[in-house]
Amino acid sequence: MSPLLRRTKKKAGERVVTLIGKPGCHLCDDARAVIEGVCAETGAAWEEKDITQDEELHRAYWEQIPVVLVDGEQHTFWRVDAGRLRRELRA
Repeated sequence: MSPLLRRTKKKAGERVVTLIGKPGCHLCDDARAVIEGVCAETGAAWEEKDITQDEELHRAYWEQIPVVLVDGEQHTFWRVDAGRLRRELRA
């Protein structure tokens, strides 16, 4: 395999966690608390996107919120397991 095609391992500080949710969602509130804690611990960045403000995200995820992406790829939905997220960010 070409060295250019190999995925390079990212350090936790280079990882980005995205929480996709909506206002008034108690599962989103729970997910946010887990993500904030794990990202603070690992040094990963995190962001939040609101499906009520983005039609494409709404179409893709409205039945699954909260949805968590790590580096743009779906990691989980509904419930966020801190240990699993921590392992993913350190992988």
